Amino acid sequence: MKKLIYCCAAGLLSFYANAQVGIGTAKPKSVLDVNGKTTLRKELRVGGTSTQAGNAGLNGQVLVSQGEGLPPVWKSLNVSFMEEGQYKLINSYLSSDQLGVTSISNGVAGDNIYTNKVGDNVTDAAKGNWKKIDGLKNTFTIKNGKNRITYQFQTGIEMKAQSSTTIESVRFACGVFRNGLLVAVRPDRIATNNNSGKNGLQDYIFTLNYTEQNVPVGVHNIEIACRKIDTSNSTSEFSIGSNVQSSSGVSSSFTLESTMKMDVIEYVSYKTN
Repeated sequence: MKKLIYCCAAGLLSFYANAQVGIGTAKPKSVLDVNGKTTLRKELRVGGTSTQAGNAGLNGQVLVSQGEGLPPVWKSLNVSFMEEGQYKLINSYLSSDQLGVTSISNGVAGDNIYTNKVGDNVTDAAKGNWKKIDGLKNTFTIKNGKNRITYQFQTGIEMKAQSSTTIESVRFACGVFRNGLLVAVRPDRIATNNNSGKNGLQDYIFTLNYTEQNVPVGVHNIEIACRKIDTSNSTSEFSIGSNVQSSSGVSSSFTLESTMKMDVIEYVSYKTN
């Protein structure tokens, strides 16, 4: 019986000496290969030495590999984890323009088209005399057919009546076109008052917000265009995204500039290998 006990003890000592996984070992050198479940009851430290404990990381950090032969490191993520079934902001696009649309000012009558439908072509004169704001053109790519595209357009509108004591008005519309086809439109109206102190000038801020759902996968081009619908006096000056010619410094293309913000939001889904 004593011989059997001695043999068992020798076997345990031999296994301990050969494995050297770091339990009670000052300088472990061998590789530990675990085939099964592992439970950690305290912190996981990496990058340590024989004389210094490794880094346990901070709350919320993730372990990142540095490649073969190097210890992993703890890193902080700048984006939050997303669960499958949620929507995630993929990209945001912001553009601005200070040239605007000035070609539909005095001497240009409205197109007298009072209705539009989704899908109208920006070049179809029968659907309106649309004028593009060139600086707001943009291109984006959709990778998931389940998505939301949010458009936020803002611009300054200005008109000047020929007489400061006469009330004059212009009715207009601006729209968002994707691949040349209308996806969102909003008509509006600007009117001067008979306040001689303003010298016939009137400014107005126009906004158009819209969310489009499930845009097809692929590359898409976005454009903003506006048109004059009608006017009470065709000699009135009118401008979109810029000041009228005779504003005399009261306003500027900077204060009336156009901006367009577009957010691409896609559905989160994971592929299994």
